Amino acid sequence: MGLLTTNEIQRALAGMPGWEHVGDTIIRQYTLDGGFMGSVAFVNRLAGAAEAADHHPDLTISWNRVTVTLATHSQGGVTERDIALAGEADRLAAA
Repeated sequence: MGLLTTNEIQRALAGMPGWEHVGDTIIRQYTLDGGFMGSVAFVNRLAGAAEAADHHPDLTISWNRVTVTLATHSQGGVTERDIALAGEADRLAAA
């Protein structure tokens, strides 16, 4: 698994509204229904998916918002694993 180029990241994110390529990461902020508890429920769903994939995002919870930051730390940037988990986060947020 190698690092994606900036062009590859941009192409992947073109179909994923809300995601941004920032430095060596991809980031998205979700605004969730249900206030703080809705945010925590989303984080719990994402945590299960991340654990199953053995790929763990950085998460920040702020009342009804969750910021998800993804990078493959062992590779020093964004890989296909990050794109895949970003897609799963989108799916879980919509559920």
